[in-house]
Formats: sequence, C-alpha cells, structure tokens
Amino acid sequence: MHVVVMGVTGSGKTTVGLRLAGETRAEFADGDGFHSPDAVAKMAAGIPLTDDDRLPWLERVGEWLSEGEHRVVACSALKRSYRDIIRAYAPRAVFIELWGDQKLLEARVRSRSESTDHFAGAGLLDSQFAILEKLQPDEIGGSVDVGRYTPEGAVLMARAVLDAAKDSGAN
Repeated sequence: MHVVVMGVTGSGKTTVGLRLAGETRAEFADGDGFHSPDAVAKMAAGIPLTDDDRLPWLERVGEWLSEGEHRVVACSALKRSYRDIIRAYAPRAVFIELWGDQKLLEARVRSRSESTDHFAGAGLLDSQFAILEKLQPDEIGGSVDVGRYTPEGAVLMARAVLDAAKDSGAN
C-alpha cells in the first residue's frame, strides 16, 4: 500500500496522514522532510517553488514510497505532472486529496504559524491554489473536503477512499 495524502498547505496532510498510517499500520513520512535546505529557505521567505525546485523533492518522495510495502506520505502533489513523477516510482499509489475553502485554510495556516515554526506560511496559498490541479477520474484516489469534517472525520473519509481503491483492484 502506497498512499499520498495531498493538498495545499494547511489542508491537514500531516494530521490525516499520521492518523491514517497509524490505523493502517503503515510507515509515515512528512514530505516536508524531503525538501532541500534551499527549497525550505525559499518557502520560509514566502517565495513559491518552481517546477525545477520541486523535481528532486518529488523524486525523493517517490523513491521513499517505493522502498517500503506499507507507506503513507503527506505531500502537496499539486499538479498532475507532480503526481506522475511520484507514480513513476510507486505506480499504484493512492492519492487522497484534501481540499477546502482558501479562507479556511489561510486561517489554519495563520493559527499554525503562531504555534509552530513551520516554514510554509499563508503567503504561499495563493500560488498553491493557482497551480492546483484536482485529481482526474483516471487517477487512483479521491477527495475529502476538510471544511466539512473534523480531523477524525477526514480520516474516516480517507479510509473510505482507500477501501474503494482496494475494492477496485488498486494498490
């Protein structure tokens, strides 16, 4: 089982991914840990990453997934082409897209910024929403509206996406 919990900053990727990994007894990694120091510095300065900046990061995420049997990673994977890079390493990866209203997610990021030193601030949301490409019907996975659910509810919905993918023969 290879699972990518994807979405823009503040969508709850780490929260949902950690809980999902715990429930499915999978190894978890936060994709933020695969970023280069230069990429982290850019984002901390509010500078959006380019596709060239993201390529080695996406390759590291895909490699990590492919090196284990049961793994869950929190990774923005905002564009189809980014997901395709990950799929080159983990072809049957299931993508769980967390999405919500930009104002809601901005409030979450601002709240997080007050309590942690996370490098991805609310200033990156505009650029992330601008390039976000929703999952397509031919991609394995599904979407969860995080504005409608508590974190526990979002995990339940993510489990339903995983179950549906398994029932369809994916992963």
